[in-house]
Parts: sequence; structure tokens; C-alpha cells
Amino acid sequence: MNHKSSVKTHFIVFSAVIAAIYTVLTMAFAPISFGPVQFRVSEMLCILPYFTPAAIPGLFIGCFLSNLLCGAAALDVIFGSLATLIGAVGAYKLRGNKWLVCIPPILSNVVIIPWVLRYAYGSPDMIWYAMVTVGIGEILAIGVLGNILLGVLNRYKYLIFDRFFSETV
Repeated sequence: MNHKSSVKTHFIVFSAVIAAIYTVLTMAFAPISFGPVQFRVSEMLCILPYFTPAAIPGLFIGCFLSNLLCGAAALDVIFGSLATLIGAVGAYKLRGNKWLVCIPPILSNVVIIPWVLRYAYGSPDMIWYAMVTVGIGEILAIGVLGNILLGVLNRYKYLIFDRFFSETV
């Protein structure tokens, strides 16, 4: 096997594992993962683009599958997944500063998800109120749990993500 196909295979496998973990976490905590006041534990994984670009498609696919398998509305499946994709790309772009990595996923969800709640589910909440409630959940999931995860993974980044660090750094 040549080096290029090995790198590509490694990227695909890492993305698939991240997607699977995101999906399992969302489904395991389904009662609190959906709704106007939500705390999606799986969102803590949105810090993973700090370590690997494979997290970008992994998070997108994981969110898409989670929403699809848990019976979310079509608009939520599409735009909720796009919010995660936008946040993951932003996190990757800010990977130079580990304290800023959590900001894009929080912001993309705070801006997009309230509109999804309104138009996909007919939520009567005012958009600004939904932004606050979604924002609180995102800050707790990504800002708190995600930064704890980032701190733990940062200690082992060369063990877990060695291939990505040796090729990109």
C-alpha cells in the first residue's frame, strides 16, 4: 500500500469513528439532545478539528445521522448538520489557538438552530430567546465539556493523532 492511499484510508477511518461516536452520544442522550432547550453531549466533539481535519466530515456526518435516526424534521437534518459543518470548519481555521476553537461551533448553532426550531418545529419562542437557550446548551457542551475534552486529548495528541501532526505540523 502506498503512502497516499494509507493517509486517505486513515483520514476516512478517523472521520467514520468520529461520526459514530457523535451519533452514539446523541442517541444515548436523546431526551436532552433535542428541543428548544437542548444539551447535546456529542457537541463536545466539535473541538476535534483542533487535532485533525478528519473531524470536519466526521462531525457533519455524525450530526446528519443523529438527526436522521432520531426522527428530526427534514429542515433540522439539513440545516442542523450544516450548522455543525460550519462550526467544524471554523474550529479548524482557528486551530492555532486552542481557546478559540470552541467559538465557531457555538456561534453557528446559536445563529442557525433557533431558525430551525421555528420553521421546522413551529416553536413559538422568540428567536432571541431560542438563541439564548441554544447558546446556553452549546456553551455547556462545547465551552465546558469540549474544553475539558480538549485538555485531556491535548496530553495524548501525539499518541492519538500522531499521523495528522506529523503530516501537517
